[in-house]
Amino acid sequence: MILLDYHNVILQDILESRIKQGKREAIDMTVVDFDGVQYHISTPDSKSILHISLQWLCYKELAQYGAQQVLSREYGSYLQSTAQQGYDLTLVIDLDQSPDESLITKVPLLKRNLLAAPFERAFAEQTEYEKQNNPDAPFSSELMAVHYREEEAIYVKSNTDRVTVIFSTKFKDETDKIFGKVFLQEFVDARRRPALQNAPQVLYTTREPPMELRHLNLRDSPDISYVTFVLFPQHFTQGDVREETISRIQIFRDYLHYHIKCSKAYMHTRMRARVRDFLKVLNRAKPENVNAEKKTASGRTFRRT
Repeated sequence: MILLDYHNVILQDILESRIKQGKREAIDMTVVDFDGVQYHISTPDSKSILHISLQWLCYKELAQYGAQQVLSREYGSYLQSTAQQGYDLTLVIDLDQSPDESLITKVPLLKRNLLAAPFERAFAEQTEYEKQNNPDAPFSSELMAVHYREEEAIYVKSNTDRVTVIFSTKFKDETDKIFGKVFLQEFVDARRRPALQNAPQVLYTTREPPMELRHLNLRDSPDISYVTFVLFPQHFTQGDVREETISRIQIFRDYLHYHIKCSKAYMHTRMRARVRDFLKVLNRAKPENVNAEKKTASGRTFRRT
């Protein structure tokens, strides 16, 4: 199995060839990423002016939770006030103006930075409450829902001492349900191991949503499972740890389904290998010729019928 990247490798290669190597060629390319994200990379006006646009189902929801502030912080003047038609946001990079080489790593993280907005907001709310040092002070926070895939969503909510992240995921195949249950139960049991005591607590339910989502009247379906991550301050108070937590938890759903597909492929490979072995055994077998003549001890012959 491979390690899934947080960034888009195609975007990184395009930017590296143009910013570092000075490549100047016309381009008009559409690239898709996990979770239905679509990029459009083009040079509509000049070979030296690169346009990178993004379209995502949940962009409007993310904008409500502070995505625009995150984008402005990360991309500054490269972010355009008006996006390309049919897309949600557009970055414009003038390659002849010696753009910052940090764009090679920042732009491929465009999807990651967008989805970081609700997490950063929840972490900030929890940290601010702790700074008040008043456990009796009232605490209220919004349940942030990000419907980033059809029939699937991420829910983020801050609390007085933790931040709760809930994934709803749909298994379309009966086999996937079985594999998914096995994998998710391993997440639940992980904290029992001494070496993983500091890992986030994980809860897993099938069909019935967690208490935090009961008021939403979600569709009751045996195909939908809910995975809850409980993040404590140790997982997001330090800068580097916080950024890594955001990056890792975002790709949880992709990793889960990727491992399910890899497991199914491995089992199919083993099954095909076993069938080949059985066929070799059958090919080596020599069936008895039932029409062959037999002789008795006295020398008489007879034929079996």
